Amino acid sequence: MGVPTVLAVDLGLPVTPAEHEACPITDVLRRVGDKWSVLVVVLLGRGPRRFNELHRLVEGISQRMLTRTLRGLERDGLVTRTVAPTVPVTVEYSLSELGVTLLVPLSVLTDWVITHQNEIADARHEYDTWDAMLPASGPAAGEQQQQPRP
Repeated sequence: MGVPTVLAVDLGLPVTPAEHEACPITDVLRRVGDKWSVLVVVLLGRGPRRFNELHRLVEGISQRMLTRTLRGLERDGLVTRTVAPTVPVTVEYSLSELGVTLLVPLSVLTDWVITHQNEIADARHEYDTWDAMLPASGPAAGEQQQQPRP
């Protein structure tokens, strides 16, 4: 019926912390949901890159963080590291066959965000405006009032 898999599968409730940690989706989302992985995957989706080229293309990422990101993506089978026997040694990173398949859901998510970015920005503005009007005292700011948000 066109229901996404995540909604069609019966989810035992309550979800325990152990179940959440053991969930393969949680594990993979940690990888692709980190600060740099999606950007690196997208760049490699446009073609193989050497480390220094990637480092130049991603402003603000340290060499250490790029190394960690590439190693994590390689460990998960999304990136392939190829060492060429040249002098000096040349190392090139590219998406693996599995990594290429990640480009489709990333593209769908990107299209969704582009389509709905104004609605999200409006909702955030409305929420922040409403939240700023609530008193900042009590157990947690805003929790003491049971008024519905607009």
